[in-house]
Parts: sequence; C-alpha cells; structure tokens
Amino acid sequence: MTPLTQAGMLVINTLAGLYLLVVVLRFLLQLVRADFYNPVSQFIVKATNPLLIPLRKVIPGLGGIDLASLVLALFVQAVAIVLILLLNGIQPPLQVAIWAIIGVLSLFLKIYFWGLLITVIASWIAPGSYNPALILISQILEPAMKPIRKIMPDMGGLDLSPIIMFLTIQVLEVLVVRGMAGASGMPAGLIMGI
Repeated sequence: MTPLTQAGMLVINTLAGLYLLVVVLRFLLQLVRADFYNPVSQFIVKATNPLLIPLRKVIPGLGGIDLASLVLALFVQAVAIVLILLLNGIQPPLQVAIWAIIGVLSLFLKIYFWGLLITVIASWIAPGSYNPALILISQILEPAMKPIRKIMPDMGGLDLSPIIMFLTIQVLEVLVVRGMAGASGMPAGLIMGI
C-alpha cells in the first residue's frame, strides 16, 4: 500500500467516520427524545439537516423511529466502504450493503460503550455535573440502562448496572458484529465502527 493510498484512507475514514457518528447520534437523540435545545444537540441537528431534510421527504418516520437517519447512516457507511475499496484497487463486491449494516451496528455498540465509560468516569470525578455533553449522553443511555436497573437488586447505593451493560455490549460485539463480519467475508479494518 502506497503512502498516498494510506493518506486517502485516513481522510475517508476520518471524514466519513465523523459524519457517520453525527448521523447515528441524531437517530439516537430522536429515538430517546433527548433535549434538542442542548448545545450539542443543536450542533448535531445543524450538521445533519442538509442531507436529512430532503431524505425525509422520500423516507418518512415510522412510529417515532427516524428511518431517514438510519438510511443516511447506511449510505454514508456504504459510500466510505466503496471509496476505500476503490482506493485499494478492489472492485466492490455485492456484500457492501451487508458490510454497511455491520458497520452501523458496530457504531451503535461503540457509542453505548464509550458513552457508558464516560458517564462512569464522570460520576467519580464530577458527580452531579451539568455539562451539556454529559446530560446528552445520560439521556441516550438511560433507556437502555433502565431495564437493567429494574432487575438488579439494591446494593446499598452502588449501581452495578454499568457492569451488566458493559458485558451485554461485549457479548453483542462478539456474537453479532464479529460473527456477522466473519460470515459475510468482510476484510478486517474496512469499516469505521469495527
């Protein structure tokens, strides 16, 4: 691989990965009905509106689920995969759509993993912080954490639900994402989320 190819891959991975992250966050913010007046939410909305508004005219939401955001995330992931393959001189195979789905699923898991890690560390360093980013992360994580907290026994003020959530994320990563990636013949290191 030439240095020019490596530089091109770096640029594609960085730009597509950042935009993909913003689009997936937009989907999650709408799914959990997070505070859209939060400054971080406002940035996400402004960054995704140019592509999402026209797409929503063609792809409506379904029961509170923003399908246009999901389609845009899959499209961004697929385009990045195709560009990387072409940059390496490889003809894109038919599995690109499957690889895009795997990449977006992996990104969802990564968002929850890193969001959970950030909130755990923030709870030790700055408990009760009103940072807009921390509030937004908590709003995204809470719907996934709530069922775990309901079934966990009271541990005297200690919340062990993050441990169960970390374990669940890791199991899903191994079974779903890595299993699907291997079964589909996806080359390692091709997708931003993995």
